Amino acid sequence: MVDYTMVFDRVRGSLLGGAVGDALGWPIEFLQIGQIRERYGESGVTGFLPQHDETAPQQITDDTQMTLFTAEGLLRCAPGADPVPALRRAYLRWLQTQREDESRPPADGWLTSLPFLYAVRAPGNACMTGLNQQAVGYVAPRPLGEKGQVNHDSKGCGTVMRSAPFGLIGAGPEWAFSTAARAAQLTHGHPTGYLAAGAFAALIDRVVSGTELSIAVQQTISQLSSFPASKTATAALARAVDLAEHPATPEQVAQVGQGWIAEECLAVAVYCALIAARTGDVRTALLLSVNHSGDSDSTGAVTGNLLGAVHGLPALPMDWVSRVEGRDTLIQIADDLVTTFGFGNRTASTTRHPLESP
Repeated sequence: MVDYTMVFDRVRGSLLGGAVGDALGWPIEFLQIGQIRERYGESGVTGFLPQHDETAPQQITDDTQMTLFTAEGLLRCAPGADPVPALRRAYLRWLQTQREDESRPPADGWLTSLPFLYAVRAPGNACMTGLNQQAVGYVAPRPLGEKGQVNHDSKGCGTVMRSAPFGLIGAGPEWAFSTAARAAQLTHGHPTGYLAAGAFAALIDRVVSGTELSIAVQQTISQLSSFPASKTATAALARAVDLAEHPATPEQVAQVGQGWIAEECLAVAVYCALIAARTGDVRTALLLSVNHSGDSDSTGAVTGNLLGAVHGLPALPMDWVSRVEGRDTLIQIADDLVTTFGFGNRTASTTRHPLESP
């Protein structure tokens, strides 16, 4: 029997946690740890940084924007259809928000009516160039393990940072993995990059379903390692697990990775989430995920997605959640995912998940 109170809390927590991590990391995305400490003290960033308008919500970036459009693509996919074409259309709607052109008709959809999603905050190059290619014509994904046809050498973290929703609808870790990996090929063709996205989605599915984090991580590593092309990603996750047994510092995060590439972004999130599981301190784990010499908004976003999925919305720092940009939209999208897909609410083989092929 599905515990819907837990599911709503964890799905909301995943989307809002990602936005919080994104907003914490965005102002320091391109700073080295020495620069962060020089500006903000030895502890680095300890909360949201002041903005020009102190009354405005704390800004999110393309990480949270694309996560919302991933969810919208899933919600707008026809029952039983392959979700990837619908996701392509959703990402093209996001692309239009980043390159608003008054000569073009406005894109359809609820998200494109929301002004805050039109902010341009250092969107990833591979996401932009890949979607420009997809705008010319649909370039379908290849079988998992092969190089994709779009940006075939790119394994940037843009695959992972948008993939939490695949694990938030209860379709199971196999579906979450394969669909996230296939959708990642819309912009990134390197197997390491898109397989890391699949692993992240499968991990999210497992922890939202109630699997304890360390067990879910090991199950996901095993699932990932079934692909010969996954050696780099599995090694990154194994390193994160090993390092999480030691005291957490920004220097330890640097040993896990900087997060610019997909497997390192995923590994940093797993490392920080394991630290939170060991210490019980979600706030410190979120700060750990951004205070390093790397892609702070993406590692913060992915860590927040995972922490929220593990612990639920009530465990997140409410003083941060209440101030993040798009909060009400994120809650509505989270609730739409649960009510539309029912998070695994199916009986034996008689009822298929809404996105499961017949």
